[in-house]
Amino acid sequence: MYRALHERYPYAHCELDFTNPLELLVATILSAQTTDQRVNMVTPHVFARYPDAAAYAGADRTELETMIQSTGFFRNKSDALIKLGGALVERFDGEVPGRLADLVTLPGVGRKTANVVLGNAFGVPGITVDTHVGRLVRRFGWTDETDPVKVEHLVGGTFPRRDWTMLSHVLIFHGRRTCHAKKPACGACPVAAWCPSYGTGPTDRDQAVTLLAYELKPGALLPVPPPGPLPAPLRKPRRQPVAASAVKDD
Repeated sequence: MYRALHERYPYAHCELDFTNPLELLVATILSAQTTDQRVNMVTPHVFARYPDAAAYAGADRTELETMIQSTGFFRNKSDALIKLGGALVERFDGEVPGRLADLVTLPGVGRKTANVVLGNAFGVPGITVDTHVGRLVRRFGWTDETDPVKVEHLVGGTFPRRDWTMLSHVLIFHGRRTCHAKKPACGACPVAAWCPSYGTGPTDRDQAVTLLAYELKPGALLPVPPPGPLPAPLRKPRRQPVAASAVKDD
């Protein structure tokens, strides 16, 4: 299933715009409960106004709230960013640490955010269990766990570490573009043959194609960022779909 998704989305990547670890960390915090597109509309002004951790630590709260208001929950996010800047200055000389154990001690940073930063800014493999990844691994029958940390460890134990970051990207791309929460495009899905949830959405291909989002819509142009590494061989390749209960028992 991963190989088929990789073939569908060889260009899968982090869709938040950034140029350094601090920018990605800030963008990921802002992305909570909103879209990456919305965040990318806001961050150019935020990054220009607050170029380093010290700038966030000394930010005027009202000004920062105004700048990020459109991302939602702007008061909580402003509080997190100001405290984040202070913590980075006080404990890490203003630099974003490159270790999971350090990142999760920062205000507003959980394992999901930390893995996004590690995988995309530091090249350290990580599995990002956001709403898309959680939904897909359950639909695929890989697990019936709902706790993100348990999902992270279970999926991490199934796939080689080198694949973790790209696996997260292709799952997120598939969740945003094809396997939607309410009405997945089952009839246009590259992993339909192995998916135990096939039929949750329309199975007629012509009808399913109309549900495809972004660049998968008919006639849309594909983006061309560099593709990620090809999937490594799985430790225990399976020829047939496995029910959710069987995966859990393993």
